[in-house]
Amino acid sequence: MKHIHILGICGTFMGSLAIIAREMGYKVTGSDTSVYPPMSTYLASQGIEIMQGYEIEHLQPLPDMIVVGNTMKRGMPVIEYMLNKNLAYCSGPQWLYENCLKTKWVLAVAGTHGKTTTTSMLAHILDVNGYKPGFLIGGIPVNFQVSSRLGQSDFFVIEADEYDCAFFDKRSKFVHYHPRTAILNNLEFDHADIFENVAAIQKQFHHLVRIIPSEGLIVENVDEPLLKQAIDMGCWTPRQTFGKEGDWQAKLLEADGSSFIVLYQGEEIGTLSWQILGVHNVYNALATIAAAKHVGIKPQDAIEALASFKGVKRRLELRGEVNGIKVFDDFAHHPTAIEKTLYGIKAHTKQGRVLAVIEPRSNTMRMGQFREALRDSLQQADFVLVFEPANLGWNMKQALAGSQAPIEVFSTTQEIIERIKSFAKPQDQVVIMSNGGFENIHERLIAALKA
Repeated sequence: MKHIHILGICGTFMGSLAIIAREMGYKVTGSDTSVYPPMSTYLASQGIEIMQGYEIEHLQPLPDMIVVGNTMKRGMPVIEYMLNKNLAYCSGPQWLYENCLKTKWVLAVAGTHGKTTTTSMLAHILDVNGYKPGFLIGGIPVNFQVSSRLGQSDFFVIEADEYDCAFFDKRSKFVHYHPRTAILNNLEFDHADIFENVAAIQKQFHHLVRIIPSEGLIVENVDEPLLKQAIDMGCWTPRQTFGKEGDWQAKLLEADGSSFIVLYQGEEIGTLSWQILGVHNVYNALATIAAAKHVGIKPQDAIEALASFKGVKRRLELRGEVNGIKVFDDFAHHPTAIEKTLYGIKAHTKQGRVLAVIEPRSNTMRMGQFREALRDSLQQADFVLVFEPANLGWNMKQALAGSQAPIEVFSTTQEIIERIKSFAKPQDQVVIMSNGGFENIHERLIAALKA
């Protein structure tokens, strides 16, 4: 039995990779500084040994391969030992391709926003239609309750992240996946800690497009000019578009996106009524229907499958309801995603108010790149409560001044909880947006409302 050791095993991508490796019969061990549930207990339940910290001793006995996460840096003792002893190592994306994806029909979903939800939709469509796909997703789809699996077929659906691979490989992860079918959802500036400007991101998308075969398919969002520029840098693959003027379009029957007619080149294909909110998810659905068609699934069958799609944890997930006050958890951390989330919940809210709670946690947000855009993204909210961490580095009140929505800034999550408790009313929707744990504010707020 071959043995791999994963440095940074408790991250979403690496933890998911570990599960797939274990399914393939590898002995899997790993190290991390963030060894805590649910990832730690889930990995342990799968027979994977996890060690706290990054100690050199963790590499004994020597594994056949060290899979290095992108949080590892030169100067760390375990990395210096690995290099000095000339041990075999690679990045997570490289290992995944060479050991799993090389023989698969890979369907990849890339874009600044919507990757996790769209990937989950596509995997669900294939699964319902008997394709038994493998998948690796940066979240937990409610229909599957796991973020990855090897699958039982030649099809593999993957969330194609543009973040870099490792300290020795600064290409985007998605370049390693070699997709035959690719959904390109959108392209905006993000990850300021990795990319200098949007042109640098476009170059990585261009690298992805260059390796998609001529017998493959690119499903692209026609409403995204920065994405079109990247594709037009060179493309040798057939393209289908979705969006307002795309090959695939939608006619909304409900403003919140919960019901719509699917059209292909002007012809009505079918009607989808589902429990997912937001016009952005309508377009995500169009993309998945087009991608599923490429592997042989009829659009009508894809639409039927999506009707049973239950969403993804932490994507506008209802965490609880107390006295008519609903508390949602959402992963939105980019102004565009925040705006689309609020637009979707506002369109769905017939009575009551939308109370938005924001944590500026991403590296790009903390660096102040989105100060003005953040203010403009909050206009659909009736009231905004913003958490300002002590080490933010820029003035939140000043940046958000002039917003149409009333905004209050707080230095602790407990203050936010007390403020909501003081004025929330039945039929209000509280939407908590962060790409982190946010000090478990969701459950604490629900408990406070019950009290």
